[in-house]
Amino acid sequence: MKCLPVANRQAQMQSKRVVNKMKASEAITLSSDELEEKLSGLKKDLFFLRMQHATNQLDNPIRISQVRKDIARVKTVIRQQQLEQAGGA
Repeated sequence: MKCLPVANRQAQMQSKRVVNKMKASEAITLSSDELEEKLSGLKKDLFFLRMQHATNQLDNPIRISQVRKDIARVKTVIRQQQLEQAGGA
């Protein structure tokens, strides 16, 4: 087994913690229908992640909080669009 220097081990550990998360700028560019689809997909993901967590099959528990934050981002953008439509009408 090969020993890695401390800096390499820390970099390797951090690379494993990287989680794909949605940026707010990406959510703003989506239409309302796409946002609704994204929201339902994220809710399904959250359900399955919680199920995996309950059965101790989840490799990355941080993913649950990231999906919850993505849901909040999408809901925020949906609400902003609703307010813009109400204000413009």
